[in-house]
Amino acid sequence: MQLDTRTLQFPAGDGPLPAFVARPVAAKEPLPAVIVVQEIWGVDPHIEDVARRIAAAGYVAFAPDLFSRGGMRPAALAHPRLEAAKGFLNSLDHSLWASVIDPQKRGPLMEKLPAADRAPLAETIGALFSPERMAQAPAYLQDLRAAAAFLRAQPFCAGRKVGAVGFCMGGGLAASLATVDAELAGAVDFYGQPPPAEKLSSIRCPILGLFGEDDPRLVSQLPAFEENMKKAGRELELRVYPGAPHAFFNDTRPSYRLEAARDAWARTLSFFARNLA
Repeated sequence: MQLDTRTLQFPAGDGPLPAFVARPVAAKEPLPAVIVVQEIWGVDPHIEDVARRIAAAGYVAFAPDLFSRGGMRPAALAHPRLEAAKGFLNSLDHSLWASVIDPQKRGPLMEKLPAADRAPLAETIGALFSPERMAQAPAYLQDLRAAAAFLRAQPFCAGRKVGAVGFCMGGGLAASLATVDAELAGAVDFYGQPPPAEKLSSIRCPILGLFGEDDPRLVSQLPAFEENMKKAGRELELRVYPGAPHAFFNDTRPSYRLEAARDAWARTLSFFARNLA
C-alpha cells in the first residue's frame, strides 16, 4: 500500500509539537485515527514503522514527538544520542539497568567504552531516567489530549473516531489518555504502567493491555488493575504472554519475541477494527 508520510506541527501545551503522520494515499474520505505513543526512545524508526503498519491497516497514524515540547528537543535527547543509549543498554543484561540508571553505580559499566563517549552517554541516560523527566508525565498527557483534539478537527479524519496505542512509557500514557479524554474510542497499552485506581472511573472506552510474563514489576499490578476496572464498570482485556520479557514487541531490540508480537499485533488490529469503525 502506498502511504503518505510526513512530519507536521500541531498546537500543544508549550507551543507547536512535531508529529510523524502516516496515512493511505488511496483514502478518498476521512479515516479513523490512531495516536502512536512513543517508548522512552522517542519517535524512532521503530515507532515510525509501527505508525506505517497502522496506516497500512486503514487508519491515520499520528506519533507525537513528546521530547520536543515547545518545538525544541534537548541536546541530550537528540536521536543519535538516544540510539547510542539504547545500544548500550541493549548490550547489558536487563538486571544491570538499575545500576546504569544510578549515577553512583554506572561508572564501572562504562569503563570499556571510549573515554569520549562516556560523558554524553551518561548525560543522555541521566536525562531519560531522571525524576524531572519522569515528572513530565502529566504534561505529556496534555500533549496527547491536544493531539486527539487536533486530529478530530482535521479534514482527513473529521467525524471519525480516535484511538491510541503506546509502548512502555507510551503504553501507560495511552491508557491514561483514556482517563482525561472522554471521546477516546479505545486504548492499547503495550507493557505500560496501568492508570491509578482513582482515575479508572473516568474511562469511557475499552482498554487492551498486552504484557510479557517476564516483566514482574508490571505483571504484579495486573490483578489489581483488572479488579479495579471491574469495580468501576469499565471494559478491560488483558493478555500476558508466557516467557516474554518487557518490550517483546520491539523488533529492533534483543527483547523481541516473534510469536508474542505476532499475536499482540493481531489483537491490536482486531481491537481497533471493533472500536474505531
